[in-house]
Amino acid sequence: MTASFTPGRRFLAKSALAGAAGLFLTAAAPSAAAAGRCGPPLLRLPAPTGPYPVGARALHLVDGSRNDPWEPRIGVRELMVTVLCPAVPGRGFPRAPQLTAGAAAEFALLAHLIRPHLPAAGVDWAATLTHARAGAPPLPGRRPVLLYSPGGGDARTMGSSLAIDLASYGWTVITVDHPGDASEVEFPDERPGRARIRTTALRPDLDAATFRTMIDTRVADLRFVLDALGLHRVGVYGHSAGGTAAAQALHEDRRIAAAVNLEGYLDRMDGELFPVARDGTDRPLLLAGSDGFRDARLDRSWAALLSHGGPVTRRQLDDTAHWVFTDYAALVPQLHEAGLMTAGGRAAMVGRADPRITVPAVRDLVRSFFARHLPA
Repeated sequence: MTASFTPGRRFLAKSALAGAAGLFLTAAAPSAAAAGRCGPPLLRLPAPTGPYPVGARALHLVDGSRNDPWEPRIGVRELMVTVLCPAVPGRGFPRAPQLTAGAAAEFALLAHLIRPHLPAAGVDWAATLTHARAGAPPLPGRRPVLLYSPGGGDARTMGSSLAIDLASYGWTVITVDHPGDASEVEFPDERPGRARIRTTALRPDLDAATFRTMIDTRVADLRFVLDALGLHRVGVYGHSAGGTAAAQALHEDRRIAAAVNLEGYLDRMDGELFPVARDGTDRPLLLAGSDGFRDARLDRSWAALLSHGGPVTRRQLDDTAHWVFTDYAALVPQLHEAGLMTAGGRAAMVGRADPRITVPAVRDLVRSFFARHLPA
């Protein structure tokens, strides 16, 4: 979902981010071999900056108490999540791909339909690796947990860079897919009512009823993850529709100690405020947005929440746009440089600011918030 808000406190401070920008340069620069390779460009995600290596494992969770709202033939509500946590140092564990081969094949067909500025061809989406190691054993000890909900139409995989960076600082981060809403979700196997890879049911002409179903389902999904994994006192963050869900889940579930809404609306599209905006919150909530998107709806719904006072903070990243809070912040500029996207498309998705500035800025914004309210 796209969103915007009235410019508030300016956030980007380029001089303060120079060191982090250098780390991004090191991670994103292609190798000599990659620079001379034929075929699609090799897209790279920035390396995490924390002291811990990160391990990754995927989980398939089934909620037998709910049916799927997008495809009732399934009979249950299924989720795929990835658990990212500080790992024991060591070799022998491969870097996890951002997208599996099957998911990448589906995304290649859907990408330009879901995000029209993305190229319709010329990208090997399966080639991008994350900086998490598949199957690496976690460090011993209990660690605070953060849940991530992606934007409407996006899969959990498009939030990999920020999630892995948070895990490298000591949090356990669980990225949550919302099947039927997400662009594509790959399950371990098929079952009646769905294929192994399930694609989005969302369409461009999103109406208020569909938006309500999407947010209500996401909130229930997040609360189910807490139930299924026995989690208490967690943080939740999300982008766009995921930010809406994170804020509303904070309102509904006392197990959530703090939340970050990365540019998500706080009303139901027909003008009715979500309860979190109508009633306010007594727990920390960060509202973060870009200056590239602004409309009266988001401004009104955020202002309604802020009018209650309480521990709600609002921040803005300048010279950016809506998807700067996702992996597109790093990937879109590379697609532009490879001639696969226009400058206008890049600006519309992530803004004109240099990713060596914006990627560390987003990471620092979210990490510093949780360091204050749910320290690792």
